[in-house]
Amino acid sequence: MSKALQITFLGTGTSQGIPIIGSDHPVCLSKNPKDRRLRVSVLLSWDDYNFVIDCGPDFRQQMLSNKVHKLDGILFTHEHADHTAGIDDIRPFVFRQGAMPIYAHERVVAALKRRFYYIFPENGKKYPGAPSVQINLIENDAPFQIGNEKVIPIEAMHGDLKVLGFRIKDFTYLTDVNSVTVDEMDKIKGCKVLVVNALRKESHHSHFNLQEALNFVEQVQPETAYFTHISHMLGFHDEVEKGLPENVYLAYDNLVITV
Repeated sequence: MSKALQITFLGTGTSQGIPIIGSDHPVCLSKNPKDRRLRVSVLLSWDDYNFVIDCGPDFRQQMLSNKVHKLDGILFTHEHADHTAGIDDIRPFVFRQGAMPIYAHERVVAALKRRFYYIFPENGKKYPGAPSVQINLIENDAPFQIGNEKVIPIEAMHGDLKVLGFRIKDFTYLTDVNSVTVDEMDKIKGCKVLVVNALRKESHHSHFNLQEALNFVEQVQPETAYFTHISHMLGFHDEVEKGLPENVYLAYDNLVITV
């Protein structure tokens, strides 16, 4: 029987991170480390396994800050840059361990091949020094295996783009989401910990705002929920968290929880 699942929040910020370059918004100027947010990602650790969900432009810094020396694979929610742009920095892991397993929808793999053509060459001749990957397609949202655990994909919409969340044991992770069907919510119900995006207080065309995220938590009824993919426009961490229900928290970078 595997050990408890440990989740490290590597980044909890929106696509620009917090602080935003050149911004004088009060949250961007905050001295509270919980208001400083790298691009969104989590590290999943159990037994001797380490997997990350998404690999954004802050990936190198996140791996160094959390002293991650071994990585067994990457799960991709979707293809946007704040979730994929760090893939070149898997090189140290690849050079020590061999090709990196990646798990993604076929559309996401196609986007990675266009953007990182030197990692996925059409003629099979990879650029010397580029990382090697082992592609594992997530097909028809069917469950799949990582390490010794089953992963259940959760289909959701990010505006008009299909994205995937993931349930592993009693933990569910959803980011960049603004709608989830009843059938997909049924896959989440019964989980102990839910992580979901809550971008800001105002409405947004492709993300849950704070109230929508709270409504989603109320529908799914996890024991505990954490909000991520947070914009500076949501407000100061400590002030916002005071107004949340007792089982709902704002995640912050380098927070570690166990499920």
